[in-house]
Amino acid sequence: MTTPPTRATAHALPLRRLTSALATAALLALAGCATAPPPLPLPAEPVRLRILALNDFHGNLKPPASGWRIPDPADPTKRINVPTGGAEAMATMLDSLRAQAPHHVFVAAGDLVGATPLLSSLFRDEPTIEAMNLMGLGVIAMGNHELDRGPAEVLRLQNGGCHPTDGCKGPQPFTGARFQFLAANTVVRASGKTLFPPYAVRSYGGIPVAFVGLTLEGTPSVVAPAGVAGLRFGNEVATVAALVPELQQQGVQAIVLLIHEGGIPTGEFNECPGISGAIVDIVKRLPKAVDLVISGHTHRAYNCIIDGRPVTSAGANGALLTKIDVVLDPITRDVSSAQAENLLVSTAQFAPHPRLTELIASYERLARPLARRPVGRLGAPFSVRTDAAGASALGSLIADAQLAATRRPEDGGAQAALMNPGGVRAPLGGEGLLDIAYEDIFAVQPFANQLMTLTLSGEQLMQTLERPLSGARQRPLHTSRGLEYTWDGARPAGQRLLRESVRLNGQPVTPDTTLRVTVNAFMADGGDDLAPLRAGRDRQPGVIDVDALEAYLKANPGIAPDPAPRVMRLN
Repeated sequence: MTTPPTRATAHALPLRRLTSALATAALLALAGCATAPPPLPLPAEPVRLRILALNDFHGNLKPPASGWRIPDPADPTKRINVPTGGAEAMATMLDSLRAQAPHHVFVAAGDLVGATPLLSSLFRDEPTIEAMNLMGLGVIAMGNHELDRGPAEVLRLQNGGCHPTDGCKGPQPFTGARFQFLAANTVVRASGKTLFPPYAVRSYGGIPVAFVGLTLEGTPSVVAPAGVAGLRFGNEVATVAALVPELQQQGVQAIVLLIHEGGIPTGEFNECPGISGAIVDIVKRLPKAVDLVISGHTHRAYNCIIDGRPVTSAGANGALLTKIDVVLDPITRDVSSAQAENLLVSTAQFAPHPRLTELIASYERLARPLARRPVGRLGAPFSVRTDAAGASALGSLIADAQLAATRRPEDGGAQAALMNPGGVRAPLGGEGLLDIAYEDIFAVQPFANQLMTLTLSGEQLMQTLERPLSGARQRPLHTSRGLEYTWDGARPAGQRLLRESVRLNGQPVTPDTTLRVTVNAFMADGGDDLAPLRAGRDRQPGVIDVDALEAYLKANPGIAPDPAPRVMRLN
């Protein structure tokens, strides 16, 4: 944990920049008719720019059922859900915020698509791109999920055209994004060039502003190997440091970083009493020429000052927008102040935007037969919220479904199943919403991952269970019924799993035990830093994960969360 930052309020112009800029202006004035090029015309007054920012939208065209949890105004000791999100309310909100500012831009910090609900995913995320076109998105830093289907597919989303195998499925021809993807540290190995431009420069009132786009250097660890084939990912800080002189040579002093990497904050969505995680070290090592940082990836909302710079994130799934009011100095052509605020995209406050309503309805008509296909009825909701040990009822349900789908000898003969927390994307069911349709389970598991059953030694299983406990974010793997383990948060990284606690159906698992374990294909290929699974032998492919969940719910009507703990924690 770093020294607690404060909420982002004002970013003061460094004195050395002002002095240097004034000296340069004086020299140019003295030059008279010398051969030096004339200075660019400067605005007489400061230019006020409003930046509206989004991250980790994940194709949530409709408001997520979970809303956003805030302290109850009537009783701060309790929390309530506020209905938020959806493209229809967001478009109206954007119009309102832009109307207040003559100079404005709408930007995003990655994961606009990927891990999307059925309404977007069924059409290869074309509806989300079209929605962002209508909302006037300007630029976006490519996130890791943009690569879920590989670089060729994200290039198609930029440039348009029908999918090469699925063809055109939407209600109108797909013409691609009218906004620009940016990828400063994503390099195509064959050419040595970036997959997308590293930055975009826009002018406001005669002052240029650069938007630099980065994804996280660790993208290969969170994307299936096919998604990053032929690409390499450079260090975030080194990439920006190399670009700053190039931008300054073009006369650009105001630099905004859009980065798909983030932190873990304390406090509410518009606060920052403390923050940890990768973004803290990155920001501290960035060149001082970078004026503000718009981040993402961790799905957490925060409004911080780190190393004297505003650093923001708008959570995930379109529940919030970040508003950053920037003042550009007419003499230095740099940022003299920046004030940030995270705002709830309230469906009660902002009426549906007619153009977005029309777009969404056109896709809903095509998706309805599959989306509303009945699956079953729950006995109680399954939440994605984790308990003190890091386990969730829904993660356990998915692991049970995957074990059930692969326990027969012809399907792999599995004895246990593991599920990565990052693959569980939405809750299942809610109060009064216990009848489940296909679109509901697809929202939970939108990746269409094939199941894979592997032979592991007990040692390999223990190494696999240990990996998620040793990072900055300790997110233990979910297990199927019968597979139990305990971990200790007070022990050093790499030693947090209590090996003697690992049991399968009541029997100890020892390092030389041999067992068949089912995981999804992303995990089997080492995704989410689960490298030990790559060594699994005798791989038996199975059904798609969402199909396994559908079959399990149909076979178990009225199912409710299992109260018996499978993952336990000390300290």
